[in-house]
Amino acid sequence: MTWIEILGLSLALAVMLVGLVGSVVPGLPGSPLVVLAAILHRLYFGEKSVSNLVLIVLVLLMLASLGLDFLATVVGARKLGATWRGAVGAVVGGMIGLFFGLPGIILGPFLGAVLLELLGRKEFKKALQAGTGAVLGLLLGAVGKFALCVMMILLFAVNVVLRSTG
Repeated sequence: MTWIEILGLSLALAVMLVGLVGSVVPGLPGSPLVVLAAILHRLYFGEKSVSNLVLIVLVLLMLASLGLDFLATVVGARKLGATWRGAVGAVVGGMIGLFFGLPGIILGPFLGAVLLELLGRKEFKKALQAGTGAVLGLLLGAVGKFALCVMMILLFAVNVVLRSTG
């Protein structure tokens, strides 16, 4: 590898690390940032960069990461007894919560699930369980997104190094 290739890989990995942080910290586009760095690296370095197949895999992992965010919240709420109202409330509350930073991201799904369950005439204790499930799902989703981002970064780095030295 030339020093320019090393510098380019280092820069791409630095951007990807910001994406890794963004997989768990609100306001940063986690996995999309990882894919963007990979695409820009490919555009600049061509054949000495990531392969087309790996780029496709990275995009698929990014889509899985984005879907996991909402799916985990809904599944968590459903596992602790939420009806479709609670699941919808968790998703809507999560979207609204994005505008209120970290407290909103945690409280949004909880409050959304609880409020819609209460509107559906569910008893308060059961509505609280649904909200708790939504938050647990949200946290498990963050762990899953983090793991997917780590896989994406490793896949990119290994592929670039192998293609650059071969």
